[in-house]
Amino acid sequence: MSHSAARRKLRSSYATTIISISLVLFLLGIIGFLYMNATRLSVYVKENLGFTVLINDNAREAEVIRLQKILSAAPYVRVAEYITKDQAADALKEELGEDFVDFLGYNPLLASIEVKLEADWANPDSMAVIEAQLNGLPQVKDVYYQKNLLDAIHENMKRIAFVLGVFSMLLLFIAVALINNTIRLSVYSRRFIINTMQLVGATRGFIRKPFLLKSVLHGLAGATLAIVLLSMFIYLLSNEINGVLGFSNTLMISLLFLMVIILGIIITWMSTFFAVNKYLRLKTDQLYY
Repeated sequence: MSHSAARRKLRSSYATTIISISLVLFLLGIIGFLYMNATRLSVYVKENLGFTVLINDNAREAEVIRLQKILSAAPYVRVAEYITKDQAADALKEELGEDFVDFLGYNPLLASIEVKLEADWANPDSMAVIEAQLNGLPQVKDVYYQKNLLDAIHENMKRIAFVLGVFSMLLLFIAVALINNTIRLSVYSRRFIINTMQLVGATRGFIRKPFLLKSVLHGLAGATLAIVLLSMFIYLLSNEINGVLGFSNTLMISLLFLMVIILGIIITWMSTFFAVNKYLRLKTDQLYY
């Protein structure tokens, strides 16, 4: 084989390695993007869940305002808004389209405090504790929240996180296996070079160094190509479902790209390290098998 033909074959091997790495990292990036958005969507939904604290009619307004301030300062509360009897009546009038207060001759509605929870506290166990604490206060008549909805959201979010987590780990395992196999084939084609270097007295560290440096470059090149593909994927997807997923969240997308780069470097470096070590341990007569 001529020198130029050997170089073309080597370049073709490098290109195959980089493309294989980039496609696997691209798939991992998609899973990472979906997982990050599932977490973001979970936080968004939970932060829009809340409960209503119904106030006793005989409670003084000063006590209710004090309770509203206590709730606003509580670690589990994102927003606590005091709704007076008159405000509640006005809102219901607007919704019904008629003045029910004139018809009844009195306002039957209770004052309330509308509370939005912090995402970490929007789960059935925490809500049960909060409900018990508030129901023990003399100015509180009742605490209302949609228990079935809270349970359903909590269970569904756990299920989605579990499925995505399992799928991510499975894909990561497949990615490592594919990249490792690609790199092993690449190193296999140069096993005689490795053996020749050993025969002339080169140390293992000296032999490994160029392979490991090249693996880092391959990892960076594969990650860069994967990031280009991911950027196109995110851009095309944003035109279809913008506002649902975090396309404008530059920090999240930057972390995703950084994760792809780190994974690309780590997987290729480790695969190359073990592949080169395998051929460093082989004797000359074993290279032909």
